[in-house]
Amino acid sequence: MRTLKTFIILFTAFITYSTAKAQDKTANTAVNNVLSAYLDVKNALTADNNAQTKAKAKDLLAAIAAVPMDKLTADQHKLWMTYAEKLEFDSRHISQSDAIDHQREHFTSLSKNMYEVTKGLKLNTNTVYEQYCPMKKATWLSETNAIKNPYYGKQMLTCGKTTETLAPAAK
Repeated sequence: MRTLKTFIILFTAFITYSTAKAQDKTANTAVNNVLSAYLDVKNALTADNNAQTKAKAKDLLAAIAAVPMDKLTADQHKLWMTYAEKLEFDSRHISQSDAIDHQREHFTSLSKNMYEVTKGLKLNTNTVYEQYCPMKKATWLSETNAIKNPYYGKQMLTCGKTTETLAPAAK
């Protein structure tokens, strides 16, 4: 009987541990989907493609809405709640505008808030680079260290510098 009780306790602990790990993976995947959608918006702006930027911003809105807040730790949840509405606001404005200048204006604050989320949550699975445009006096995030400026696109594609590297989260 004692062996059965021990087995049940160990089995329950294993299930709880496995569920917690699955929750972490769910949150991790969702946050990385937000980051990936943000990078798609950035890349569309870099290509001076306002129609694609608009479409990718809609994808970003959907990714933000899909983050399972109940799967985040308490600290992560608090951070996400601080920035989620701001991310939605700028994504929505970008997705509703055909004017690339207006899209880029909202991309400035979107990038600032995305940096805070990425750095704070520490769930990114790939290296992320914060880059700076001295002409715009604004930053953006990139998946590569090579400068491709979303604020000026083809006009000044390589203007800028990498200011910080966010390493992938420990697994």
